[in-house]
Amino acid sequence: MLRVENLDVFYGDLQALDGVSLEVEEGAIVAIVGANGAGKTTLIRALAGMQRQVRGRVIFRDIDISAWPSHRVCDLGLGQVAEGRQVFPTLSVAENLDIGAMLPRARALRTKNRERVLRMFPVLAERARQPAGTLSGGEQQMLALARALLGPRRLLVVDEPTKGLAPTVATSLTVLSNTATAILGTGRRMTQPAREPGSGADERAGSARADPARGAALA
Repeated sequence: MLRVENLDVFYGDLQALDGVSLEVEEGAIVAIVGANGAGKTTLIRALAGMQRQVRGRVIFRDIDISAWPSHRVCDLGLGQVAEGRQVFPTLSVAENLDIGAMLPRARALRTKNRERVLRMFPVLAERARQPAGTLSGGEQQMLALARALLGPRRLLVVDEPTKGLAPTVATSLTVLSNTATAILGTGRRMTQPAREPGSGADERAGSARADPARGAALA
C-alpha cells in the first residue's frame, strides 16, 4: 500500500532524513521507534505532503505522490494524526467529528463511519456536546484518532498514537486491521498491543527500532 524509497529531507542545511526506505502492507500495523529528534515527525510530514523531500519517492496505492500537496494526499486516503492532538478546542466533540467527514468521498459513509468510531471510543458519544478543549488528554487523543477515521482512510499515519490512552483503549486500534486500514505509528517507545484471536493482525504487525534520520527499512 505504501512504499518509501531513499527519502532525504532537509531543513536548510540540516539533513533530517537520510535515505529512509519502508513498506506498509494493506491492513498492517507498523511502528517506527526512535529517540526525540530522530526524524519521526519529519517522516510523517513528508508522507502527508506537508514537508517537501529533496530526494526519494513516496508511492501510495501504486501512485507516486512525492510532489503532491497535502490536500491531494489526504483525498487519496492517507490520513494523519499529528502529535499534540490538535483538536479544535472551542468546538464540541460532535463538531470536531463532523470536520473529519468533510471530504466529498467521506460524506456518503459519514453515518456508518461515525457509528464505527463511536463504538471504538464510546466516551466520545457521552461527551458529544462538550467543548473539545475541556476533554482530558487521553480523550482528546481519542477524538483526534476518531476524526481522522471518519474520512475514507486506507492508511492512518499517527505521531505517538497511544500517547495518553489507557492500554485497553490502545488495543482497540488493532480492530482497524480488519477494515483494510493500515496504521503507521511513531513513538519513543511502543508496546505491541494484544490482538484478538483470528484477527489476522499478528501476521501483519511489524515494528522497527531505528533512527529515521539515518535510514530505516520496515516490513
